Amino acid sequence: MHQKHLFVVGLDEFNRQRLESLRGAEHYRFHGVIDPAEVYETEIFPIAEMLERATRALEAFDGPIDAIVGYMDFPVSTMLPILCERFGTRTTSLESLLQCEHKYWSRRVQREVIPDFIPAFTAFDPFDDDALARIGEAGLYIPFFVKPIKSSGSRLGFLIDSPETFYLAIAQLREQIGLIADPFNTVLEHARLPPDIAAVDGHFCMAEEIIGGWQCTVEGYVFQGEVVSYGIVDSLRYPQVLSFFHYRYPSGLPGHVQEKMTELTRTVMTHIGYDNAAFNIEYYWDEVQGRIWLLEINTRISQSHCDLFEKVDGVSHQQVTIDLALGQRPDMPSRQGEFPMAAKFFYRVFFVDAVVTRVPGEAEIAALEAEFPGTLIALQVAAGQRLSTLPEQDSYSYALAHVWMGARDETQLLANYDSLASRLGFEFDDIRG
Repeated sequence: MHQKHLFVVGLDEFNRQRLESLRGAEHYRFHGVIDPAEVYETEIFPIAEMLERATRALEAFDGPIDAIVGYMDFPVSTMLPILCERFGTRTTSLESLLQCEHKYWSRRVQREVIPDFIPAFTAFDPFDDDALARIGEAGLYIPFFVKPIKSSGSRLGFLIDSPETFYLAIAQLREQIGLIADPFNTVLEHARLPPDIAAVDGHFCMAEEIIGGWQCTVEGYVFQGEVVSYGIVDSLRYPQVLSFFHYRYPSGLPGHVQEKMTELTRTVMTHIGYDNAAFNIEYYWDEVQGRIWLLEINTRISQSHCDLFEKVDGVSHQQVTIDLALGQRPDMPSRQGEFPMAAKFFYRVFFVDAVVTRVPGEAEIAALEAEFPGTLIALQVAAGQRLSTLPEQDSYSYALAHVWMGARDETQLLANYDSLASRLGFEFDDIRG
């Protein structure tokens, strides 16, 4: 069996080690395409130039190109179908991917098959001075939620509870939306779009009815037309705010709710025509109203969940991405890991801004990881850094560290995290609360 060559867009050393521990990895050789700093450490994405550099690097490779993959959101996710088409490797079509990632187009196709499980919505131009009135004409009234047509994480998402908060959000959107809108429009130029979708480009936003409840993510894939959901991860927020506290696996949702989410997932992904690629879908379960809401579709595995699946099931679900890219049915185990439960915690501060004057040292981190077996701590800031320079943050807080932990149950998990978090020695100056 010859060694297969897999090219990973934005490959870093942390994920290389994970990939090399997958089932069958002894037969694979992983190559990086595009420096990881260009997709992790910046908010400037020159997509056209990145695609050309990736193309030149792949063309220069002296050997077979067996797969081109990624595990990141924008811009990586949207580059993959373009590169895969150029080099004849496997993934879903660009048009099916955009029916997930272009939030307006996605809501339109969702409405065709699961209209009772999505909120009321409309697209609007944030540069239109009459935008608020036009949203009202479409039947949406304050309060509602605003987000860009294409975003990453929770960036530039706003809860609108008054005209004042709308206009404050509009000011930020006008200033910052181009960072993703311009490169996203470059991707749209590669696709065949219906005229009414083409008219709503990356500079537009969505206004949506407020939905909420118990948030979770269905991780899945489509292999040769078959939609498979293999795990549900809960997304738990800090009290009274929109910022995530931790992701937890496996889900604590009632069985009948999980089954319905799996059914909805199969319906919508089949309708879109998504195929031979991984995805995840975020849902809410409103227990009071007895309703399930589809929040959004992401065209990748969640990188944040890799360690959770490894701890609980025995292998990172990057296994799914690699197997699909090689044309194989994913070889994903279940409940073969070291821990019955696992979580990724976000250690946050809720400042407007501040300068970090101290972060935990290597010895401190090593001691904490040793005290709680299975724990990984990844700092997101450095001493001397101003918090407002951190990329990919939500609109309400800053994540200073990511902490992955395993435990026997939820009680032990939360107790261990509280103990660890109390000893993470961050210090700040010039705090703006």
